[in-house]
Amino acid sequence: MRVAELLATLAAPAYITRVSVAKPKYVGKAAAAVKRAFQTQIDRKGFSFVEMLSTCPTNWGMRPADAANWVEEKMIPYYPLGDIKVPE
Repeated sequence: MRVAELLATLAAPAYITRVSVAKPKYVGKAAAAVKRAFQTQIDRKGFSFVEMLSTCPTNWGMRPADAANWVEEKMIPYYPLGDIKVPE
């Protein structure tokens, strides 16, 4: 279920984004998204939703590196990263 896109259809959310923390190259953007989400709420523009794609190698039965690659190869194409709704 694409929760971020579903919430973006509502009037109340001000900031909705999807990020990943599966690999180090994504972590900086994820941290910036969380900061922006808090700032959006502090500025009373509405509530924020940050969806994070991450791994669970234990439950997936994969090595951590394989799980991170799976997120990049399978999840990110289905759940694209980026801002879905931003404050006006």
